Parts: sequence; structure tokens; C-alpha cells
Amino acid sequence: MVLLATLPWLHGCDEKKKERPQSQIAARVDGHEITLTQIRHVLEQQQPPLRAEQLDAASRQVLAHLIDQRLLVDEAKRLELEREPRVRERLETARHEVLARAVVERIGEAASAPTPAEIADYYRSHPALFEQRRVYVIQELVIESSPQQLETLRQQLQAAASIDDFAARLRADGHRHAVTRVVRAAEQLAPAALQAFSHLPDGGSILTPIQNGALVSTLIGSRAEGLTPEQASPLIVKRLQGERQRERVELELQALHKRARIEFRGRFAQGAASGASATDAGASMPKI
Repeated sequence: MVLLATLPWLHGCDEKKKERPQSQIAARVDGHEITLTQIRHVLEQQQPPLRAEQLDAASRQVLAHLIDQRLLVDEAKRLELEREPRVRERLETARHEVLARAVVERIGEAASAPTPAEIADYYRSHPALFEQRRVYVIQELVIESSPQQLETLRQQLQAAASIDDFAARLRADGHRHAVTRVVRAAEQLAPAALQAFSHLPDGGSILTPIQNGALVSTLIGSRAEGLTPEQASPLIVKRLQGERQRERVELELQALHKRARIEFRGRFAQGAASGASATDAGASMPKI
């Protein structure tokens, strides 16, 4: 499990606090409290969300991580690393990220909840996600290659009698690769991948370019696990609210851009002259 590190020093953790109830304190490290709230914040970032039976073990793992983090923070303070320009810049960047995310969350909270009619319409218009939902067993083969080799790999995949034959060809050609088997429900696939797998026969493969190579996804099999309107309703509400929140954030960003005075310099001025924006360039933004 990958645990997402928090940045407790950004929130004034060294400031004097009111005494918390003992039940809210998970541990103390040299007098510094680690609270259940801190643990919960880390757990809430886990994707996919943890199941109930995983929470206790995950909480203990997060607590161990936060204890290590507290010890490292105290050591950094002892070494006065906060005075180093590089560290100050990183702290300021992290602070900006936290503040930007807080504004995004505040804007998103104002999004209206979907109505029962909208939920029912979404259910009917997305049968592959709900009524005709399937769960796919997929073998993923990650290949290290250059962009110039992708077309050759694609041709070799099409000519191979099976994915095992293709893997044997990779070994013969000296291509480094790794194989894993995953299970993905329809809603866990990107729209393009869902469209492809819904029409792919068992044993069929798709090659997708990725960073530093290619991903070959082979459909081992699938099974029908449709959802009733009642079962799908929470998923639909989450999807529709997420879409509306993103729309509100985008509108607010457009308004902020219009009000702000933004000056591009150097090599970035050329992109500004053509009307490029952060969203046009695919820049990362805080997620809701």
C-alpha cells in the first residue's frame, strides 16, 4: 500500500494547542501529538478506498509512518534545514498547493446535488457502467521500448498466435517486460478502455503507448455483474457531483484569469501570445 505523506508542519503543528481528549490522541513523539484526525486524513486519500476490514491494519501502518515523519521533521529542525533556500522554496510550494486545494474544495461544495430524475437518466444512458456492467480479468504486459519500436511491437502482437507467443518473441528480442493480472470493474476503466474491452473477444489484446514503453492489455475473460438502480445510485451521485464540481472550478478559474494581470516572460511569452491557458496545456490542477 502506498501511503500519501502529509505535511503537518504546514498547519502550525508546533503551535500551542488546546488540550485534546485522550481518546483523540494516537501517540506522542517527544511531546508532539499524533491524532486520529491526522490518521483519518491520510486514509481518506487512499485509492481505491479501503474496505472496513482493512482499516485497522492500515491505521497502524499510517501511524508508524507519521511517527517516522515526526522524527524526521524534528531532526530537520535541529539541523535548521528550514533556513536553506531550497527547503524554503519547497515549503512555500507545498503551502500554495494546500491553499489552492482548499479553495477548489470550497468552490466544489457549492455544486448542486443531482435530482432523482437526473440519476435515473444517467443510469439509463450508461448501460455498460450499470445495468450491463461487466467485470474484466486482464493480463497487463508492460514493455520497455523506445517510441520508434512501437509500430514493430504492434505488428508483432497482431501476428502472434497468442499473448504467450508474443511474450516469447519479446524474450527472444531482448525486450524487458513485466506481466501482472488485474481485475477491473467497468467503472474502474477509462471510457476509451471500457469501449475497447466491451467489444474485445477473450484472448484479444490492445497495445497502448506509455512512458518509456508500451502496455499490452489482454482480455482473459469477463463476467456480468449488473447493478440495479438502487445499487448504482451512490456511484451516479458521486460521478455527477464530481462533474459539476469540476465545471464550477473551471468557471471560477476562467473568472480569476480575467480579473488577474498575468505576464509571461522569456520562452513562455510565445505560448501566451497564442492564447494558451493552464488547462489548454494540460497543467495539473488540485483535484476535488
